[in-house]
Amino acid sequence: MIKLLVGLGNPGPDYEDTRHNAGFWWIDGLARQLGVRLQLERGYFGLMARTTVQGQTIWLLEPQTFMNKSGQSVASLARFFKIAPQEILVAHDELDLPAGETKLKLGGSHAGHNGLRDIHGQLGSADYWRLRIGIGHPGHKAEVVNWVLKKPSPEQREAIELGIERSLKAVNDLVLGQMDKATVQIHTSKPPRPKPPRKELPAGSPPAATTAATETPAK
Repeated sequence: MIKLLVGLGNPGPDYEDTRHNAGFWWIDGLARQLGVRLQLERGYFGLMARTTVQGQTIWLLEPQTFMNKSGQSVASLARFFKIAPQEILVAHDELDLPAGETKLKLGGSHAGHNGLRDIHGQLGSADYWRLRIGIGHPGHKAEVVNWVLKKPSPEQREAIELGIERSLKAVNDLVLGQMDKATVQIHTSKPPRPKPPRKELPAGSPPAATTAATETPAK
C-alpha cells in the first residue's frame, strides 16, 4: 500500500505556475480533498501533512529543496518512518505524455528527470511508484528546459488540472494497495474527437422529427 505521497516541484512564487510544478499541483489538490494543511517541516526539508485515509496513516510531502535535491527530502522522511520504496508514490511532470494524460508506473529509469534522478540516488532504489502527469513536449530537446520552467497555456493548464482531478479519485485505491483498480482510474486515453458539425438539410426536406417518425423501429 502507499504510505508516502510526494509531489515534485520548485519552491517559491517564481515557479509555482510552471509546468515543472505539476507534482506540487497534485499534492495541493490532494490536501484540499483530504482537508489537511501542509506545513514546513525543516527536519524533512519540505512541506508535510500527516493524516488517515481508509484507516491507514499516510504522509503528504512537497520537497522544498529545489527539484534536483528532491531525494534529500523524500529519503529523510522515508527513513525516519520506515517507509519502503514500494510504499512511496511520486507525482511528477512528464514530457512524454500530452497535457491532460496521467499514467501510473512502478520502477524504471528516471528518464533524465532531475527530481527522480536524485530520489533514485537517495533511496538507493528505483522501485517506487510514479504518477506521471503529462505536460506535453516542446518538440525539440534544446527547448525542454525553457518549456518546463514556463507556464502552460490556459488550455493546457485546464487539461492538466482535469487529469489531476481524475487521478485524485484513485487515492483510496492507492492507499489500500489496489493498484490495478487505481490504474484503471488514473490512466487516460486521447481526448475524444469533437462531434462533426451538423449538416444542413437541403431545401424542401422534411424536418428530422418527421423523417424519424416514418422509419420502422429497430427490433
